[in-house]
Amino acid sequence: MASDLTFKTLLRAVETKEKKLARHAEAVKQAADNIKEHADDTASDADALGAKSVDRDSISECQELAKVIRGVSDGAITYAAKSADTAKAAKAAGDQARTTHGGFQEAFDRSNVTGLENVSRDWLEQE
Repeated sequence: MASDLTFKTLLRAVETKEKKLARHAEAVKQAADNIKEHADDTASDADALGAKSVDRDSISECQELAKVIRGVSDGAITYAAKSADTAKAAKAAGDQARTTHGGFQEAFDRSNVTGLENVSRDWLEQE
């Protein structure tokens, strides 16, 4: 299995993770925005109930529900921000890997020496 690990396969795996993290961060943000809309709608419903002379207990329960939903929304927004930060960090790590190690792969690809993939890593480390 270790012999199957190459810069190209590692790079593809990193790029796949970068894309998945970015998609996940965007999906979480959309969900957080959706929850926030529900909290706003519930708060508006509580105000509408108050204008229609509905009993105070019902209005109070509706307002309390709006607060709970807003709390969930705030938590989801925080999670979305942290997901976006993670996606940015993954992108930066991928960019750094490409910058740092991309030249090695280019040199390897240009080389006309055969059997380079079979060279012992121990020998390379000693050199």
